[in-house]
Amino acid sequence: MNVIEAKGLSKYYNNGKVKALDNFNIEVEKGKVFSLLGPNGAGKTTFIKLILSIIKPTSGSAKIFDGNISDFKSREKIGYLSENHIFPNYLTADQILYYYGLMSNVSKSKLKERIPILLEKVKLHDKRNIKVKKFSKGMLQRLGTAQALINDPEILFLDEPTDGIDPIGRIEIREILNELRNEGKTIFINSHLLSEVERISDEIAILKDGKLIKRGPLEDFINETGYYRVLLDGSKNNIIEEYALNKNLRIMYDKGFYKIQNKNLVDLNELIDLLRKNKITISEIAPIKETLEDYFIKVIGNN
Repeated sequence: MNVIEAKGLSKYYNNGKVKALDNFNIEVEKGKVFSLLGPNGAGKTTFIKLILSIIKPTSGSAKIFDGNISDFKSREKIGYLSENHIFPNYLTADQILYYYGLMSNVSKSKLKERIPILLEKVKLHDKRNIKVKKFSKGMLQRLGTAQALINDPEILFLDEPTDGIDPIGRIEIREILNELRNEGKTIFINSHLLSEVERISDEIAILKDGKLIKRGPLEDFINETGYYRVLLDGSKNNIIEEYALNKNLRIMYDKGFYKIQNKNLVDLNELIDLLRKNKITISEIAPIKETLEDYFIKVIGNN
């Protein structure tokens, strides 16, 4: 079941001279983590603003839960964390969630129950009565995540959710998102932190200059390179180098490990048998995969 659909969605400015989003088509399945990637100005935030009816499209259409995005009822089950969000700095974390909850039509009794749970979830339970003007960027980002969850949404739109958060904080946010996915919620992420996206996403789409370049499951973006990382007990080894030469395999030694081309599993197992026969300890052997960052740089540079 698709919970987000866009067909031919476009947003032009300056009488059509600036195409912020151009004929964009996409479907997002319920319960998935979907990440939209692209360089600055690619159209990522424009798409979110269109889907949330913050701005109106030049052409095309979009739906949320089978309801047109122009219908406010389609947004009742949505949570949203904007990039560079700003909270009134004279309010406490508790007050922020209370007022945002009221604006999201959450009852006062439900807020009294829900606010402590959310603050505990984002590790701000001991800061609930501190004014947010004293919060760090990372604390504000975590509070923003709690704000986006205040109405217990079915779809969560997150624009740069881990921006400004330290590595531990990123792990915590990632754990929260995994919990939400396990609950059947749909998460739509805009982010430039590709390593984070790679760890959490089910599907990915790449935008450039307002156009969709590629979309698909995460596996389509992190294919194996055809090389193996081989770490031996010791420094450089003549046996593995001679083997690669005889088999006409590319090989290089860098920072204590070998990177060797793998044409088939027969050759790989033959190499392992040869190393064992010569009593050479293999500390590690693993396929080298193209990272999401590698793929992103390649596809953006070629388009």
